[in-house]
Amino acid sequence: MAKTKSVYICTNCGADSPKWIGKCPICGEWNSYVEEIINTKPSATKSSYHSTENSKSKPLKLNEINIAEEPRIDVRNSELNRVLGGGLVPGSLVLIGGEPGIGKSTLILQTVLGLHGKKTLYVSGEESARQLKLRADRIQKSENPDCYIVCETSLEEIFVHIKNVQPDLVIIDSIQTISTETIESSPGSVSQVRECSASILKFAKETGTPVLLIGHINKEGSIAGPKVLEHIVDTVLQFEGDQHYMYRILRSIKNRFGSTAELGIYEMRQNGLREVSNPSELLLSQNHEGLSGVAIAAAIEGIRPFLIETQSLVSTAAYGTPQRSATGFDLRRMNMLLAVLEKRVGFKLAQKDVFLNIAGGLKVNDPAMDLSIISAILSSNMDMAIENHTCMTGEVGLSGEIRPVNRIEQRISEAEKLGFKRILIPYNNLKGFDDKKLNIEIVPVRKVEEAFRQLFG
Repeated sequence: MAKTKSVYICTNCGADSPKWIGKCPICGEWNSYVEEIINTKPSATKSSYHSTENSKSKPLKLNEINIAEEPRIDVRNSELNRVLGGGLVPGSLVLIGGEPGIGKSTLILQTVLGLHGKKTLYVSGEESARQLKLRADRIQKSENPDCYIVCETSLEEIFVHIKNVQPDLVIIDSIQTISTETIESSPGSVSQVRECSASILKFAKETGTPVLLIGHINKEGSIAGPKVLEHIVDTVLQFEGDQHYMYRILRSIKNRFGSTAELGIYEMRQNGLREVSNPSELLLSQNHEGLSGVAIAAAIEGIRPFLIETQSLVSTAAYGTPQRSATGFDLRRMNMLLAVLEKRVGFKLAQKDVFLNIAGGLKVNDPAMDLSIISAILSSNMDMAIENHTCMTGEVGLSGEIRPVNRIEQRISEAEKLGFKRILIPYNNLKGFDDKKLNIEIVPVRKVEEAFRQLFG
């Protein structure tokens, strides 16, 4: 007879404890332990030398391994293809996470309904078939005879449906709603998510069928469930954005078959998500001539160059303690740049409120944004506008120097394509760079003071 016992498992790292503790001693997370009921059955197999003589696998030399490139499945969505690294790899397990209502299910359903000629099984554990039909009608893509919908939460029943349909692609929406009968805990628990994901991974690798898992996001912004879930899957994609803005960003966090620096941009509309092929034109406001506190930065996310509008407001502190606020940019890095302005350049901003905003609801991590950040702050502080056709790129060091950035040619070409007449770049980026064929004025700067003289005279 199987014995049952209760253990406490950390939802962040998977460590277990016989009793509840407030702080995990392994990963340091607070209040991450949840109770799980497990069965302790004696193992029927013997793990000895003689029991492993008939193993199916055998060691291979490195030069004997075949590295023929596997054909990828084109999902007919250029942004999703780019983030995945060129398409879906057969037998891969892809996890797509995002906040509730951000558009995960809409993105996947829209992609699946556009895959004509590929038999797809969409397993929904959260919505009814009627709800999915209404959504498909809304995005005007309900005429795909190769898409099958099933509403099921039992893992065993899902495998029965997969065996009957024999699909080329499986969608699980969402992994937190699926449960297996071998585990007695409730759906969404650590044990259920771990066991269901491991079983789905085994199915994907054995049959070569790609599987897309949709996952929830917790309040900290990470995938809900055990951290081991992110280790099991091949690719982790994060679908993010502000619900008050129309733009959505699909970002790659982990990818065994491509780069993790890629991102795709979508525009949320009434009839679904529209791919944004040239985000620079949408991220720049039409007219900011004569407005202070606005600077245009030439940034790069993945392999795509962007021109992003940086907005800043500097005002006298109404209360004793000055406020520092940044939207779409790291607040600690902004405080560092303010310290550089005060120490190296001599601008006194200690008693002033500083507000920073990256237009369009984007979150940018490119260090080349530094020069535009301090230029926008200084423009607002002096109430002097930057010329309308000027953009800039460069990383600011702690001593006030402008450090070189990577892929300067792509940044300059993007600025030239959008009609900018002048761009400020780090001086050291000029080495080995030919600017004779360009129709844009390149202004190299070594220090922050030189950049300010070029912008404000």
